[in-house]
Amino acid sequence: MALISDGRFIEDGWRRLADEEALPKDGRIIVSLPRLEHSLEALAPGASLGVIVPNTTEPSALASALPRLGLVSIVFPAFADGRGFSLARLIRRAGFNGELRASGRLLADQYAHALGCGFDTVEIPDDLAERQDESQWAAARAAHARSYQRGYVAPGSILEARRKAAAK
Repeated sequence: MALISDGRFIEDGWRRLADEEALPKDGRIIVSLPRLEHSLEALAPGASLGVIVPNTTEPSALASALPRLGLVSIVFPAFADGRGFSLARLIRRAGFNGELRASGRLLADQYAHALGCGFDTVEIPDDLAERQDESQWAAARAAHARSYQRGYVAPGSILEARRKAAAK
């Protein structure tokens, strides 16, 4: 899997555990949603824990765990299935400040929208990374540096920029 952040392919510092794998004592690990409760109980409070969830997950299923999580990865089973975007917005509205990752079959054309919904990183399969290289992801990020949506894109919305310019 290729990981994209700020329009560039980067090394993934997290390790995804299989459900049958034992919990390590340290490191940055990602567990499945069914394994989350046990992992929170078993790991020390300072451990770096992430969870991977289906895009059909109810935000309330994560609410109590969000303060202890460093990463939430939302699965996108197909590029045409946008439920993960809505889930990301709801998780950010619930106060999650950690890394929010879109994982699955996303296209570079969807990158700006993913950033606008609160995603920090996008994880795509290797076959997709071969067809859409780093330059396409960087171009997609640069083409839409701002949006009309108020949200999570660092430079702010188009409307906020207009208000600031008018105030000068």
